[in-house]
This record gives sequence, C-alpha cells and structure tokens, in this order.
Amino acid sequence: MRKIKSEANDATSRICLALAQVPSGRVVTYGRLAELAGLPRAARLVGQTLRKLPKDTRLPWHRVLNAQGKISLPEPGAQRQMKRLEAEGITLMNGKVDLGIYLWPQEKEL
Repeated sequence: MRKIKSEANDATSRICLALAQVPSGRVVTYGRLAELAGLPRAARLVGQTLRKLPKDTRLPWHRVLNAQGKISLPEPGAQRQMKRLEAEGITLMNGKVDLGIYLWPQEKEL
C-alpha cells in the first residue's frame, strides 16, 4: 500500500513541477502538461491534481486549458481563470484561446 501512495505523490510532484515552468502569457493543455510531467495519456490525472491544489497556491493553474483551448472549470472558477489569463495578455475569443499562438511549448520549442 505504501508504494501506491508514493507513486501518487511522485505524480503530483511531477505535475506541479511541470506546471511551475509554464511561462506567463502562455497556456498548456491538460494532456500536454501530463506529457511534460512524464505521464503521457494522464490528462485526467492532471485535472484531478489541479482540483486538489490549495486555494492560495502560487502555481499558475489558470494557464491549463482543455484540448480545444477552452476553460473547463465551472463558475465562478471559470471567471477567475479568464480574468487571470486576460491579465497576462492572453486573448479569449468566444471563450476560447488560440492554441496556435499561446500554447507552450510550441513545436519549434520542443
């Protein structure tokens, strides 16, 4: 049983470390964040991990979007996320971020 808990903590740490690297003014999808954390195909785990972050976290949780570039949070969290993204200069058109412009890292940066 101890091993399972350790693996969960390791995954959480890896996700948080990857998230901390996302620069201001850029976004990442749940799936890409999972890949950056070395956890391919674990987008749902990323979402579960982000839901458990403390309210006062300094991690840039607001930079994580779904694969379509949309905010997945319910209200009022979605409004908070949108305001934070806009404060970083990220434009949302019809509730969607242009991943071709704002996605991090871009293919050329990999």
